[in-house]
Amino acid sequence: MEKTATRKKTAPAKKPAMTAEEKGPVPTGPHTPVSNVAPEGVGAPGSLVSPPETGVAKGVLDPRDGFEALHPELAEESAAAPPVARLSKLRDIGAASFKDPELVLETVHGPDSRIQVQETDKYPYRVNASLLITARDGSQWIGTAWLISNRTLITAGHCVYIKNSGVPNRDGWVKTIQVMAGRNGTALPYGSVTSSRFWTVKGWADSGDENFDYAAIILPTDLGNTVGTIGFGSYDDAELVGSAANVTGYPGDKDSGTMWYDSKEIASVAATKVYYDIDTAGGQSGAALYVIKDGQRIAVAVHAYGGAVTNSGTRISAPVFQNLTNWKQ
Repeated sequence: MEKTATRKKTAPAKKPAMTAEEKGPVPTGPHTPVSNVAPEGVGAPGSLVSPPETGVAKGVLDPRDGFEALHPELAEESAAAPPVARLSKLRDIGAASFKDPELVLETVHGPDSRIQVQETDKYPYRVNASLLITARDGSQWIGTAWLISNRTLITAGHCVYIKNSGVPNRDGWVKTIQVMAGRNGTALPYGSVTSSRFWTVKGWADSGDENFDYAAIILPTDLGNTVGTIGFGSYDDAELVGSAANVTGYPGDKDSGTMWYDSKEIASVAATKVYYDIDTAGGQSGAALYVIKDGQRIAVAVHAYGGAVTNSGTRISAPVFQNLTNWKQ
């Protein structure tokens, strides 16, 4: 009998690293990037929109009218329900840098319209990660981040670099961040991974300026290949104002490690900030403010702050876009 040849299965080819010639220009001034580790390699944008990927994990939710396809009937129940018990008393990492007790970092305006995400293992929710942050002095805090590539998450600058805490040995780069993608309370559908490699920019690290409050977490594993990514883009004012926008994250006023979502239109924009009346709470620092364009989720700001009328995030302007692209691994 003739022997039949068998083919060996081959792993999908990885994208080749970009060469020095392919790297884009490094932003200067307050957007000059700084890191606690030596850079390993950076990329460059082909345009001012970086598209998302769904990853190889099963389960994808379709978007709806610019907002996520959550169950609308849950919104009324969520708003009417009494506050849930708080299981963990860890505070939002923003409280480490912003000591003023009168300063409200993230707020709910009027009735709470946030909805709990139950299917946290479905795309796009699984690209959001609950953060357990350990500062230099050993204190622990919570935050939120989101994947833009296999190994890179974006978050707020104050999640990776603490400023003006007034506590000995607390300021500066945090020690480690435990990243839990798609976390749902005690359930970790994609496990957890700990990172000690971070990027931010001089505008935050040197001055603690909220206009430059953004950062990256670099993972030692290809988590984004499994759970997928959110895209990001730099759009002009007219494209942003009035657009339906979404924020998903891990607020500290709800049960520990539960994911919550809200959406409303973008109210206004400035050169470095985006403002919106989307309900959030401490712990959601670092979450993506994203819009849905042609069925794709595209982040346009990094959520970080609250206000009496609107919450706000660091706008993904052209230099922010360049840094995020250069930080992709």
